[in-house]
Amino acid sequence: MSKIFVDACFRRPTPYTPVWMMRQAGRYLKEYMEVRAKAGNFLNLCHNPELAAEVTIQPLDIVGVDAAILFSDILVIPNEMGMDLDFVKGEGPKFSKPIKSEADLDSLIGGEEAASKLTYVYETIKILKQRLPEDKALIGFTGAPWTLATYMIEGEGTKTYNLSKKIMYANPEFLHKILRKLTDVIKLYLEKQILAGADVVQIFDSWAAAIEPARYDEFSWKYMVEIAEYIKNKYPHIPVIMFPKGIPSFIERGLVYGNFDVFGVDWGTPMSLAKEKLGSKYVLQGNMEPCRLYSKEATTACVEAIQNLMQGEGHIFNLGHGILPDVPVENAIHFVNECKRISKK
Repeated sequence: MSKIFVDACFRRPTPYTPVWMMRQAGRYLKEYMEVRAKAGNFLNLCHNPELAAEVTIQPLDIVGVDAAILFSDILVIPNEMGMDLDFVKGEGPKFSKPIKSEADLDSLIGGEEAASKLTYVYETIKILKQRLPEDKALIGFTGAPWTLATYMIEGEGTKTYNLSKKIMYANPEFLHKILRKLTDVIKLYLEKQILAGADVVQIFDSWAAAIEPARYDEFSWKYMVEIAEYIKNKYPHIPVIMFPKGIPSFIERGLVYGNFDVFGVDWGTPMSLAKEKLGSKYVLQGNMEPCRLYSKEATTACVEAIQNLMQGEGHIFNLGHGILPDVPVENAIHFVNECKRISKK
């Protein structure tokens, strides 16, 4: 049975434009909060394949999306490379010993050894392949090397990225060594997700906007392209989605290139710009402002506007970033239903 989401990634005909949401398995669902409480904490939930599979499936049953995205976290990679990770309530992820020197980097494991430690992720995928409906796709994912590197250098989330950028400008060779080590792990990590059963993979560059456009290719995009190329060369039947958040100027200058299938458009980038510059080469995904979900009227208006622009061709509905924890579930259901109603052919 064909999967509507995979068909859309490859520009095949679909009965309507498929839809899913970033962070669709999350805190806005009471069912998710119940499972998370059972797990004890967020990291325990990521490490428990049974429970991670349960929360991955919840939005399909409750909200009606067309694809499941694996429940995990981008920071499991540096965690398994040897960095001690904790999620502090109200503060987010923290690494107890951030990377400060080449010795710190050298102490971390890489390549096959690191990718092989993420067994709980692959087990979750195997469980999901048995339980997901045949027509629903499973999306695997990773953080981009630059986004992961910022957490590893800063030790936590940051608004300034000053430690990461200090290395970028004062010691670029060292930053490239960090990005190289991450890239080599990520290639194998995504490959193992595919071998476990992922139908699609997405690379998130959540902190793309932290890099000035003139340096974005050097310190992020070229590594993402290398990862995508590795996957597409070995697994051409697997769609690859790229999602760099906050780089409209990079798109405007015609700097997006590479062997991948779908470009995720964030809410700060006009969909018309993405269509003009990228729509002939890549399927576009997105890009409703997530806060529109607080209003059903604002949601419908945006879905109609995107549909009028894209005309159901080369497009996947999604938010322009993740759904927020206090969005009413009925509003998320409304978004999904409107996407299907308005785009039905």
